[in-house]
Amino acid sequence: MLYEVRGLSTDNRIATFVVDALNESNARDAAQERAYKVLAVRPARRRAARGSGTNFLLVLFAQEMLALIEAGLSIVEALESMQEKTTPGITRDVAAGLAQALRSGQRFSQALASRPEYFPPLFVGLIQAAETTSDLPAALSRFVDFETRLASVRSKTISAAIYPSILLVVGSGVTFFLLGYVVPRFASVYEDAGRPMSFLTGLLLHWGRFVATHSGLLLGVVAALVIAGIVTWRVVRERFTVTDLLRHLPGVRVHAQSYELSRLYVTTGLLLQGGIPLVRALSMVQATVGARTRQRLARAIPRVAAGEPFSAAMAGEDLAGPVAVRLFRVGEQAGNLGEMLVKTARFYDAEVTRFIDRFTRAAEPLLMAAIGLVVGTIVVLLYMPIFELAGSLQ
Repeated sequence: MLYEVRGLSTDNRIATFVVDALNESNARDAAQERAYKVLAVRPARRRAARGSGTNFLLVLFAQEMLALIEAGLSIVEALESMQEKTTPGITRDVAAGLAQALRSGQRFSQALASRPEYFPPLFVGLIQAAETTSDLPAALSRFVDFETRLASVRSKTISAAIYPSILLVVGSGVTFFLLGYVVPRFASVYEDAGRPMSFLTGLLLHWGRFVATHSGLLLGVVAALVIAGIVTWRVVRERFTVTDLLRHLPGVRVHAQSYELSRLYVTTGLLLQGGIPLVRALSMVQATVGARTRQRLARAIPRVAAGEPFSAAMAGEDLAGPVAVRLFRVGEQAGNLGEMLVKTARFYDAEVTRFIDRFTRAAEPLLMAAIGLVVGTIVVLLYMPIFELAGSLQ
């Protein structure tokens, strides 16, 4: 759950930021780990976790910083260049604030940590580790690659949902039009003819008259349901992630777990490649996963800290399948666990992508067939008395 924390920094500045924690006590502990004296803690609405504040995109910020630094500019010069070329807004203010902090003697990671509403602990940790190795471009490049990977999976998921959603909306609209406009006009014609109708045709005409008579009420009910669904979704999103919700859907549960494990592996691998110790990296990535996975990870961290192999601790807490465990063991033996975590994440990403493709291929024709069946049934039932009349004339 997200909590909004108001705290006092070591330089006596009051800051308000959001942390993802199990409860209010854990939120206070997380704020104290950032060297803040907690003044107040309260539940907060879910915000973008990767620094995408109003008109501020962290990925774009990292890409521009990377390009400017690789061009030979210092960090301060890069920030000044971003400040000069950016139109007035959040991004310009952030760049100006960071440049001012660097001129006053702060390190880049310290300046970033002072703006937690825009720069999450993952990004700050990578920059802090890069400062010790003097390899800031590599850290920025890893972060951009990490965000690009996650964005790719998200975009595929959204793209897969767009076309079925359009089919549902269009199909529902056509059905409502037929029932509320076309069917009542056929009903008046059949009533004037005085011919008997089949039970199904009579039932269809009855529903058509009901929809035409109460169309305003039905539209209001639909609008109320849509509004209630949006409000419910926002309330649920404050307490659960999308992965937590997908876990309850049969057939999707396994793939939702794969997606969350992929995020866990790629984030941990990114931090390890940046030079951050394993136990600290695992502690930093807890905020990026759902509540259930976070609880398992919280149990695995002490086991790793006590000296148990990472592969065994993850397998013991059901955070790694057989393939992942084998890859982790190879990484532990070769001393490149970070690289192996990223490779494992790619394996899971490919699995999720295949599932999305299969789901899209199956859902689209099924939805089209269902809509065609509904519309076709309505049309056939409407014209059935005409067919019977034509048969009697012959």
